[in-house]
Amino acid sequence: MIEFHLDARSGLSPYQQLVQQVRHALRLGLLSEGDQLPKVKDVVASLAINPNTVLKAYRELEHDGLVAARPGVGTFVTATLNGGASFAAMGPLRQELRRWLGKARKAGLDEESIEALLMSTFRDSAREGIA
Repeated sequence: MIEFHLDARSGLSPYQQLVQQVRHALRLGLLSEGDQLPKVKDVVASLAINPNTVLKAYRELEHDGLVAARPGVGTFVTATLNGGASFAAMGPLRQELRRWLGKARKAGLDEESIEALLMSTFRDSAREGIA
């Protein structure tokens, strides 16, 4: 089961962060069809946020066809976003990325600088038709 966290520095609203975390977990194969998302009351208790925030996130995911609510039971994953790539198949790429992150940290880049570099490189490669 996914465990949510909030980052006040992310620039995203809490509900958007929850949606993004579920989408990332689906992409990476950490959540599969049939898996249950945490109950609203549990998310509210662990993150100290308004229940409507969690409900809004779950409704958006449901609208996108990724989850389905079963009244009285919970919210369950109905689709994935991993395009058939398993988490295990991503292993070598994760290792290579971890090595690169180590080099970036040794070069003196902080988390925000690393993220900025990754995102700008990703956008540049997308424009060039690489990604």
